[in-house]
Amino acid sequence: MHTLVFEHALLPDGWAESVAVTVDSGGDIVGVQDGQGPASGEHITGIALPGVPNLHAHAHQRAMAGLAERSGSGQDSFWTWRSLMYETLARLQPDQLQAIAAQVYVEMLKAGYTSVAEFQYLHHDVTGRPYANPAEMSLRTLAAADEAGIGMTCLPVLYRYGGFGEQPANPGQARFLNDADGYLAIVEALRSAAGNDPNTTVGVAPHSLRAVGMPLLEAVLGSTQEGPIHIHIAEQALEVETCLAWCGRRPVAWLYEQIEVDDRWCLVHATHTSSEERSAVVASGAVAGLCPTTEANLGDGLFDALPFLEQGGRFGIGSDSNISISPVEELRWLEYGQRLRHQGRNVLAGGPRRSTGRSLLNKVLAGGAQACGRSIGRIAPDCRADFIILDQDHISLNGLSDDAVLDSWIFAGNHNPVRDVYVGGRAVVQNGVHPRQSEIELRFRKTLDELRVANPGGVTA
Repeated sequence: MHTLVFEHALLPDGWAESVAVTVDSGGDIVGVQDGQGPASGEHITGIALPGVPNLHAHAHQRAMAGLAERSGSGQDSFWTWRSLMYETLARLQPDQLQAIAAQVYVEMLKAGYTSVAEFQYLHHDVTGRPYANPAEMSLRTLAAADEAGIGMTCLPVLYRYGGFGEQPANPGQARFLNDADGYLAIVEALRSAAGNDPNTTVGVAPHSLRAVGMPLLEAVLGSTQEGPIHIHIAEQALEVETCLAWCGRRPVAWLYEQIEVDDRWCLVHATHTSSEERSAVVASGAVAGLCPTTEANLGDGLFDALPFLEQGGRFGIGSDSNISISPVEELRWLEYGQRLRHQGRNVLAGGPRRSTGRSLLNKVLAGGAQACGRSIGRIAPDCRADFIILDQDHISLNGLSDDAVLDSWIFAGNHNPVRDVYVGGRAVVQNGVHPRQSEIELRFRKTLDELRVANPGGVTA
């Protein structure tokens, strides 16, 4: 065991000083004492917060970040962006995916994320044939997480069809496709690889209602009784329109009629939901997985978070396409989007005289932990020792304390005050530097060069 003594820390019941956190050899918190920390232990200046969970990410999309910002021949949308993304996936090799993912995970750690739920749907080789190990690509993201030292929720994606009603997949989706047996073999391989690693959890992820049929989904869910369940749903208006044309029901409503959705589920995006659908999500205890920067980048729309929050809805944040890797930007976009929608300020503060930053952080810590299926997001016994340390001398935090620190961190400026990061009680970032960032960045640069040699103009419309 070892003890970390934090100068200031955010505990579940509020702010405290001189907080001694005892961590066992496996990286779990076994004791928290505030007010009179012991003289022995590693004393850490600054402001300690629970590490932020990132509940939805596609690591591979980092390779095309910024390359789809040129207008096409017609109106651009998620669907035109998707065709460009498929061009990158068409040539991506396992070692390249690992190099990209390692870079992404280092960037996440340095930004304040200490855990990621990797929604990974690239399964097969460039011809669409399974690798000798069918979990090859998902295992590469797991290896990248180990390199970086980030906590991981592995979410191999179930993908079979090209549209509602079990329409045939298109050629660009050949690397994603599995039947129930093929998919479950990937899940089992990941569980075997994860073993008893306390930094890793394995769940399942039906890609979307348009990509799985109900018999297939029921077969997979019937064989996977543990771990989180994530699904893309109601992300685009066209998706809702197509679902209505197919079955006469909106996507979330149809899902709830077919499947018993509970608190294992994370409904990613859920952007275009009716008030009745949002009420059903709240009643089920499921988490809404919101990814504001990606949803804005793709022009998807705005989730109506205010009534959802007022009903007690649970939500977390994700970096999704990794166009930006910053919990601050996700939280800022989340609040600012609601300000624009409802034409008011401090919309998600949760009541009068409350800190908006504190309210948002509390929600995404709890919702992200639930969605990741891990004991994270709290500085408390029986949780993972995942912390971020804000530099109290940073110019954006000058002279501030307690909730004012959170408000300034999230809403004032773009300079990152995250100084140190701990995962499982082990320092993985110190003074803003990851110990392996140079070698990981070098491999990432090499991978980008290789991909762009294959497509010299980058990904363009």
